[in-house]
Amino acid sequence: MRIQLFILLFIFAQTLSAQTKKMEIATFGNGCFWCTEAIFQELKGVSKAVSGYMGGEVKNPTYKEVCSGTTGHAEVLQITYDPSVISFDELLEVFWKTHDPTTLNRQGNDVGTQYRSAVFYHNDEQKKLSTEYKKKLDASGAWSDPIVTEITEASTFYAAEDYHQEYFNLNGSQPYCNFVIRPKVEKFREVFGDKLKG
Repeated sequence: MRIQLFILLFIFAQTLSAQTKKMEIATFGNGCFWCTEAIFQELKGVSKAVSGYMGGEVKNPTYKEVCSGTTGHAEVLQITYDPSVISFDELLEVFWKTHDPTTLNRQGNDVGTQYRSAVFYHNDEQKKLSTEYKKKLDASGAWSDPIVTEITEASTFYAAEDYHQEYFNLNGSQPYCNFVIRPKVEKFREVFGDKLKG
């Protein structure tokens, strides 16, 4: 009887712990959100990665409107993560190592303000860590050109249309996925193998 009671209490404690686990949000713009999602969704501690738009003036923008460059929005990825598994600093490391933060409004062949490099911080700690990381990275000389990443307060997040979600996973045979996203994901896996989900 005592053993059964102990087991029940243990299960209850585990359930309560899982329910009270504090998840946090991070939002990054680093080029095409198809590429960004394909990378961040593989990290241990990331429970959700949603492609969307942030940083503009137009409410409920469509992909077509954002692509026109007239809404002010950036293509972003909003990440829900467990800080006890992966820290915001670690997310920043992945963010800065998986795109070119020195090209203004451009990532490869993707050109326009919607492809700008940006950290949209959700609290003072994220602002502080992002600013410090950017300064250290700039001072390190890792890039020959200055880092142009925008660090700005998070505003309203608009999830992108359903067909943008899980894009790489669902459309892996498409030319863009094969020639642009896949090589980026493979390089990411080599560099961050210890941080990937099992």
